[in-house]
Amino acid sequence: MTSRERVEAALAFEPVDKAPLEYHPCGRGLYEHGEAFRRLLKAHPGDFEDFSDMPIPRPPAEACGPDGSYHEYKTDAWGVTWESRIFAMTGHPYRQPLADWRALEGFRCPPHALAEDAAFASYAKRIARVRETRYAKDGWFGFFERMHARPFEDVLMDVYDNEREINRLADMLVEYELEELRLMCAAGVDAVQFGDDFGTARAMLFSPEVWRSFFKPRYRRLVQFAREQGKAVFFHTCGYAAPILEDLREIGVNAVWPQLTAYDMEELAARLRRLGLACAIHVDRANVMTHGTPADVTRAVHAAAKAFDVMNGGAYFYVETDNGFPLENIRALLEAIGTYRKEA
Repeated sequence: MTSRERVEAALAFEPVDKAPLEYHPCGRGLYEHGEAFRRLLKAHPGDFEDFSDMPIPRPPAEACGPDGSYHEYKTDAWGVTWESRIFAMTGHPYRQPLADWRALEGFRCPPHALAEDAAFASYAKRIARVRETRYAKDGWFGFFERMHARPFEDVLMDVYDNEREINRLADMLVEYELEELRLMCAAGVDAVQFGDDFGTARAMLFSPEVWRSFFKPRYRRLVQFAREQGKAVFFHTCGYAAPILEDLREIGVNAVWPQLTAYDMEELAARLRRLGLACAIHVDRANVMTHGTPADVTRAVHAAAKAFDVMNGGAYFYVETDNGFPLENIRALLEAIGTYRKEA
């Protein structure tokens, strides 16, 4: 099987010759472990875009204290200023342009990065190169997390109260993402990635009823547009989101990347198989990968592979490194995954 055939078979719940493998572009892993981490990526190639040659990131000197500590403020294209204390990891909003709804009237979405002809042509060439040997999935679509222009707790209350302004902002973001999707699909990707975190460790941030009223119709527009262009749709959400899994399948999602520790893994695997939702197998980052032993990591990989019956389709491995992952745990992770990829 080629990488594309392998991923498409997994999405269709058909047997695979090797378990599909996806890497997130792991800037933090490269920063902490340097060339040793790069050698591991090259020794265990995946089926999605290859990021193993990306440069090792370095923090700017002005953001580093005399004791080696890192502290930086950066303002993004949406006008949100972020405070970061862990380099190459997402920080926290520090200053937000929509803290006062009166600013909504003048609020504008930033230009699309792919709207310029030269940028689009360069991106299309990159996707074409990926598709020569790999499966080309890209993007990060999700209008809930793009509401970070407003304080988080205010967004929660605005949605519950169904405020006029939050509906206006949501519609603005959906229109923006539709254009972003159009450009990405036109460039030739195989699939697009959605991601919005809707759960805590035990429950959803919103009731299922509120989610279905406010979020679902808007996601349906985005997902169905991608599906109409012939693209598969992957959806990530951290935390417990069991009440909306059927909804995600109904609107056209092909695969989910859940936080496995929020579920009974065997029950989740059986439910997703019944629904026809493929699943990303992503070993627990907060505990096993950070604080466990290599043996713990190996056991976690094999337990998940068994629960999701990875060789018979419907699942794929997903690898992303956070700060504090010991290199020996990353090695154990990739070697254990390698046993399902027929690596010697």
